[in-house]
Amino acid sequence: MTMFGIWMFGGKKRTGAAAGAVAAGDSVATGSGAAATSAIAGAAAGSTTAAGNGAADRPLIHFDSVVKVYDTGEVPFTALKGVDLRVEPGEFVGLIGKSGSGKTTLINMLTGIDHPTSGEIWVDGTPVHSLGENALAIWRGKTIGVVFQFFQLLPTLTVAENVMLPMDFCNVYKPEERVDVAMALLEQIEMADQADKLPAALSGGQQQRVAIARALANDPPIIAADEPTGNLDSKTADVVFSSFEELVARGKTIVMVTHDGDLAARVTRALHVADGEIIEDRRREGAEAP
Repeated sequence: MTMFGIWMFGGKKRTGAAAGAVAAGDSVATGSGAAATSAIAGAAAGSTTAAGNGAADRPLIHFDSVVKVYDTGEVPFTALKGVDLRVEPGEFVGLIGKSGSGKTTLINMLTGIDHPTSGEIWVDGTPVHSLGENALAIWRGKTIGVVFQFFQLLPTLTVAENVMLPMDFCNVYKPEERVDVAMALLEQIEMADQADKLPAALSGGQQQRVAIARALANDPPIIAADEPTGNLDSKTADVVFSSFEELVARGKTIVMVTHDGDLAARVTRALHVADGEIIEDRRREGAEAP
């Protein structure tokens, strides 16, 4: 299963009728979309009551003492060591650090692809740490758009069909409206003239721009990007990064992993990660907190 498939389906393998149902926009493919949505609402209400702290009191993203331990055999590996993080709406956050520092684990916690060993993760009022797989899949599709380093476009679908896939999966917009929404998103990234092409006919930069449009398909408040420019040349990376800056200017919140020092200097807030901890939280000079 591709990383896009893991993001959409919560790591569960879908075959046959389930895969066809997703393509047709049938929310039953998630194992009951209505039940999963109810579970999300119930989890938020229950956790709020238990904690005595309403979702309105929390930032958009809130990591509270998050620990992640992987069982690697004889010696467990602690990837995250009690991470505390608060991100407000409209921030452009860069996660910076060496390979193995914990950056991608942080992104996977944020998107619900992976689960914390202990601690709490709240995103847009939802206790992500307490959701089951089906509820997570629905929540992910509506709350977070994910942009991957290697694009993860489905090769047998056209550009427009790739952009519409999250709409189909989450049953967002009426079926007759989805083509128009997809074309409007492709217009924003100057890719509307490529709508009927397959991904193989596009350059790497073009594919990444399509991946950004797909991430925006359900108008999520948050974009999570794991090395989105890591597979691109410097000129194309600058174009893609500029697209992110425009999204932040329009009110989106972006959390991005990057090794690129030049791009890291352009985010409004840089979190330096080392050995599973955030060791520095620095705002760009002149950038005000939201």
